[in-house]
Amino acid sequence: MALTPNDVSRIAHLARLQLTDTEAGAMLVQLNGFFRIVEQMGAVDTRGVEPLYTPLAALHAVASRLRDDTVTEMAGSADERARCQASAPAVLDGLYLVPKVID
Repeated sequence: MALTPNDVSRIAHLARLQLTDTEAGAMLVQLNGFFRIVEQMGAVDTRGVEPLYTPLAALHAVASRLRDDTVTEMAGSADERARCQASAPAVLDGLYLVPKVID
């Protein structure tokens, strides 16, 4: 879907940009070029392609520096909550208390 000059004017208005006619024309060409590239990328069949941790993984094995995504403790356990809230200035019934900032 190609953008129109009206689309560029609306985008510029929303972004609070003041564009000359020359700048708006150049922006129209650039934005439509960007969207053409996005459409081309969307048309590529990526079924069966595994996501890469890093593009270098396509060239050689790369050790992941990320930990395994595994549960290490019960979410919301009382022990963990108490440990996390131990340094809080004010806590009541498991909730952090903060100063009122809006009347």
